[in-house]
Amino acid sequence: MTSSASEGSPGRREKRVVVIGGGVGGSLVAKSFQSFADVVLIDPKEYFEIPWASLRAMVEPSVAERSVIDHGAYFTSGQIVCSAAVDIRDGEVLTADGSRFPFDYLVIATGHRDSVPRSRSERLIQYKAECDKIKSANSILIVGGGPTGVELAGEISVDFPDKKVTLVHRGSRLLEFIGPKASQKTFNWLTTRRVEVILEQSVDLTNVSDGTYQTSAGETLKADCHFLCTGKPIGSSWLRETILKDSLDNRGRLMVDEQLRVKGHNNVFAIGDITDIPELKQGYLAQRHAEVTVKNLKLLMTGGRESKMATYKPGSAIALVSLGRKEAVAQFPLITVIGCVPGMIKSGDLFVGKTRKQLGLNP
Repeated sequence: MTSSASEGSPGRREKRVVVIGGGVGGSLVAKSFQSFADVVLIDPKEYFEIPWASLRAMVEPSVAERSVIDHGAYFTSGQIVCSAAVDIRDGEVLTADGSRFPFDYLVIATGHRDSVPRSRSERLIQYKAECDKIKSANSILIVGGGPTGVELAGEISVDFPDKKVTLVHRGSRLLEFIGPKASQKTFNWLTTRRVEVILEQSVDLTNVSDGTYQTSAGETLKADCHFLCTGKPIGSSWLRETILKDSLDNRGRLMVDEQLRVKGHNNVFAIGDITDIPELKQGYLAQRHAEVTVKNLKLLMTGGRESKMATYKPGSAIALVSLGRKEAVAQFPLITVIGCVPGMIKSGDLFVGKTRKQLGLNP
C-alpha cells in the first residue's frame, strides 16, 4: 500500500509523513499528502467521522451513512494503521500493537479522547441503538449545557415534540463559550419547545434507580434514559512519556508556533483541539490548521526556505449551534442571530456534503 521511491527518480526516497489521529484535521492532511509523500495514518478506529453531524445521526441514523467514512474511502494510496500511538522517540512513532513507524515529518491531530467503536459498521449500529433508545423513551435527561447538550436537546425536541426533555447544566448559563446574549436566546428557544432547563446543578449518574436521578441541589428527576454531554478530555495524556513532554502546557495542550510546529521540534506539527492556540476548539478551524500545515510541509519537502512558511492567525469568535433541523444560534464578531437564517447556513445538511467534497467523495 505504501511506495518507497518517488516516481521518475528511482534512487530518491519519498519523504515519510506520519499523521497521528484521523479526525477532522488529520484526515485532511493524510488525503492532501497521499500523492506527494509516503504517508502513514495512525488511528485507533478504521473511519473518519464528521463530528458536527453526530447529534443528528442520533435521531436519524441514516445521516451516519454519509458522515461516518472509512479511512480507505478517501485515503487510497497510503498506509492505514488501526492502532493507538503510544510513544514518540527520535524519528519514530510506536503503536499499541508493537509496531514502529519512522518519519521525516510528524503531524499530531489526536483531538479529544472519545471511546467509540473500532469499525464503521459497529459505529452505525451504535447510532441505531441510540435512536431506538430515544424513540422508546417518554422522558429523556440530558446532562451538560454546552454545544453538544444544547444541539441534542434541539434535535430531540424538534423530531419528537411529545417527549419530555430535561437538560441539567452546572454552569450559570447555557453555551458558556459564547456571549450571554446567545446563551439567553438559546435558553428561550429551548423553553418554548417545552425543554426544561435546570442551571447551576449537576446530576449524580452513579446512583440511579428506576429512572430516578438526584441533582446536586437535592432535587429528584424522573427520566427513562439519559445522555451525558459534558466535555471530553484532550487526547494528549500519552504524550507525557514521549520526547514531546516538555512541549505540553499545564492544560495538556501542545504548544505550537505560528507555523503550527510544536515548540522545540522543527519537523513535528500539531493541529486541531490538541493545540494551545487561543481560539474556540471547532472543526472548521482544525481544517484551516490542516491547510496551513499541508502548505508548510510541501514547502519544506521541496527545499523551500523556512522564512516563506505560511503562518496561522487564530480564528475570530464565530460560533454556530444547530437548534433542530431548520434553526440555529449564531454568534459573529458584531451580531448574534437565532432562527432560520443561521439555520440555513448549518442546520439543513450540517456541512456534511461540503466535508465529503473536501475529501474527494460524492457529497
